[in-house]
Amino acid sequence: MRRIILLPLIATAALAACAPSAPPPPPKPHVSVGVPLKRQVVDWDDYVGRFEAVQDVEIRPRVSGNVESVNFREGVEVSRGQVLFTIDPRPYRAAAEQARADLAKAQALVTNARTEMARAQKLVDAQAISREEFETKQANLRSAVAAAGAARANLEAKSLDLSFTTIRSPITGRISDKRVSIGTYVAAGQTVLTRVVTVNPIRFAFEGAETFYLKYVRQAQSGERASSRYAPNPVDIKLADETNYRWHGLMKFVDNAIDRNSGTIRAFAEVDNPSGFLVPGMFGRARLLGSGTYSALLVPDEAIVTDQTRRFVYVIGQDGKTVQRNVETGPLVEGLRVIKTGLAASEKVVLDGLARLQPGMDVDAKVIPLKPRAAADVPASSAIRAPAAAEATAK
Repeated sequence: MRRIILLPLIATAALAACAPSAPPPPPKPHVSVGVPLKRQVVDWDDYVGRFEAVQDVEIRPRVSGNVESVNFREGVEVSRGQVLFTIDPRPYRAAAEQARADLAKAQALVTNARTEMARAQKLVDAQAISREEFETKQANLRSAVAAAGAARANLEAKSLDLSFTTIRSPITGRISDKRVSIGTYVAAGQTVLTRVVTVNPIRFAFEGAETFYLKYVRQAQSGERASSRYAPNPVDIKLADETNYRWHGLMKFVDNAIDRNSGTIRAFAEVDNPSGFLVPGMFGRARLLGSGTYSALLVPDEAIVTDQTRRFVYVIGQDGKTVQRNVETGPLVEGLRVIKTGLAASEKVVLDGLARLQPGMDVDAKVIPLKPRAAADVPASSAIRAPAAAEATAK
């Protein structure tokens, strides 16, 4: 009887020994993690524009005549009041002399009328002449005085015309080339002789989208950032062949309306240009103060996963498992991406191996320190290089 009971137990043990063993669990993914860098950040908005002269003057003659001389070197600086052109002054000098003679004649008539008036005053007092004759003498004096005033005004006008034959620069600036030659007949107010522009200071003009304008207005209302319409917000500028923002200016103007066709608003900053290096028409890329100072966390771009509707990062929870964090990103700072919201400063962010991760997954995390990848003011775009020379000669 005991033998019969043991047989089933032996068979069960034999079957268990022959069954396959359960597979071991997969190894934990190896990932690198790092604590985000914490920085005080200021946003900058990018614009493209061109430099413009603060004063840009086309020089036109105020009298007609033939150009007698050109008195400047083309393309260099001129000062206010410097003689640029001379128009043949002889006709205007003759007209001024004629006007001066007419004034002398008119003044002589006034003197004579005054003498006759004094004589008539004595005679009328003695009742030697009629009252009517005396009043006629008074009228003659008034007419002579008026004629002298007209002659004086005519002399002043003719003298102005004579002075206008010497054409001077109205501003201090850099002059263009001459548009006329000696002997050319020029018409008053019509012929363009040359052009003078100021170069120091110089304006950087650009246009901003309506969305930027709305952002700035709301920031001004909240006290985060003062409006460039009233405050000299800083502007940094780099030229087409430069890799850093070398030029610095201050906002001076924001237009009073948005263009209906382009949906943009005009603005300009003023930049010091003592060496005259910057010239009107030159292209530049600018960054304008776009926010107040705020605290932000920095992580590498490759640590951020982007899908159609959101951006998120993986962090390591207290239990060693991955946790997904939706984040709001900002611009690049020091070569790292700004995280505005969604991440705590003490959390460890997964930096690599993101493709095989899922929320709640156990990982083998190795902590590495995060370091800046670029200087704080390095621009995002690269400089434009000048083309190679077409030819060369040896000396």
